[in-house]
Amino acid sequence: MNLLSSLLSATETLTEITPTRNLNVLYIILDSIFIVVFMALLIWQKRYQTALFALFGGVLYLVVDFGGFYLISHTRTVYINGELADAGGTFLVLLWMSLSYGITNFAFIWTLVSRDKYAKYWVFLIIMWWLICPSIAELGGDATITTVRTTGAYHGWMGVAMVLSYLILIIVLMKKQQPFVDVIKLFLIGFFVQFGWEFALLINGIRPMTTLSIQTLLVNSCLETNLGMPAIYLIFYLVRKRRGEDMKKISKQEENQAAQPTTI
Repeated sequence: MNLLSSLLSATETLTEITPTRNLNVLYIILDSIFIVVFMALLIWQKRYQTALFALFGGVLYLVVDFGGFYLISHTRTVYINGELADAGGTFLVLLWMSLSYGITNFAFIWTLVSRDKYAKYWVFLIIMWWLICPSIAELGGDATITTVRTTGAYHGWMGVAMVLSYLILIIVLMKKQQPFVDVIKLFLIGFFVQFGWEFALLINGIRPMTTLSIQTLLVNSCLETNLGMPAIYLIFYLVRKRRGEDMKKISKQEENQAAQPTTI
């Protein structure tokens, strides 16, 4: 109990963070077009596994955001034209937001974990869009949509879960003669994918600058995506042993090669 109490005390400051976004309709339209084009590029290059995992990320984010944050914990709020949105309006906004960041985040992670030869192109496209889209969207006028999420109900527990997940991964790695993943690189991938879009939101004014903005940026980057990185790598390892990027079943020889430790 003392250890758990210390962990919760150490993460107490996380409960004060309230991520907020202010945006307009043009931002949503432009971003939706980009997501469709980006998915089409993945399919054109036969990155079927990446595309499926990215889509899975979008659906997962929607379940967590609308189902968990909005319906269950009541920590997600959406305002449209200054008025509190009903469930339908909230769902539509969160549908776009979840698919947008879920698809780009998970594609970002998968291309780096899989060491895709075009990873630098995929990552560049994503980061460039995160940074530039808000500037283009200014042509659409003032922000009329605001999303707010309080973190006091769960951020501390997310921190505990992240520590435990990495602890389990490290114990497994210590039992192996040759590590199959570099845990520091895995953490850095999780950190920078979250940091990329959090930073883009902040410098473009979509996330307002407050006394907690830097804390929000750093804590969310350390915690929110990294919470699932050990599980994401496990999914990657199990899927890649059986299917190639083009989703074709791999041969027995390729399966044996895939089973060999390959450190990212």
